[in-house]
Amino acid sequence: MDDWIEINRDEAHIRRERAKARELRKTPYFQNLLRRGVCHYCGGHFPLEELTLDHIVPVARGGRSTRGNLVVSCRRCNQEKRYLTPAEQILRAAEAANGANGGSGATAHAPPDNGADPHR
Repeated sequence: MDDWIEINRDEAHIRRERAKARELRKTPYFQNLLRRGVCHYCGGHFPLEELTLDHIVPVARGGRSTRGNLVVSCRRCNQEKRYLTPAEQILRAAEAANGANGGSGATAHAPPDNGADPHR
């Protein structure tokens, strides 16, 4: 899938939006979400120092630092997501499931239901 993703990075846009995200992280809205400690992607519970704000539409792909485009994410999920959009994440999960399950189409990375670290 990586071979068809084109990224035209605008370094000024990236710097500007990351600075905005750092400021938004300090707002009561995001501080409350961070205190809850729940990763938007895997549903795991994490201490504050293991959480980041992630741009749903990545800044490198033109995403903006707005309340509607930022979610709380554990570091691992944020790093795995990288520059992918939500649609591309779904495609990547489907490709992985098709390869791992002999084409069954099952999705991977379900949220944990027992409160355990979802990444261990």
